[in-house]
Amino acid sequence: MKVYKSCQSCGMPKKMDDENGGSEKDGSKSDKYCSYCYKDGDFFMKSEIDTPQKMQKMCIKMMKKQGMNGMLAWLMTRGIPRLERWKK
Repeated sequence: MKVYKSCQSCGMPKKMDDENGGSEKDGSKSDKYCSYCYKDGDFFMKSEIDTPQKMQKMCIKMMKKQGMNGMLAWLMTRGIPRLERWKK
């Protein structure tokens, strides 16, 4: 089993997730996704956030809201299209 250090949907480091990961339908912790992206075996806002570009925009907006510099937020989201959720 592969060990992921960051969410495979948004790229957030797992150590920053207060809930230590999202949850599967059976209540177990997700190894791939954070609690902000994934709960009860499904993605939040999956109809609104359906592309890596939309996820990048949402993440940048949230990081800026938390006080992060916009350029740094942009740089931190560049890897999102290569994450497991977005590979097709």
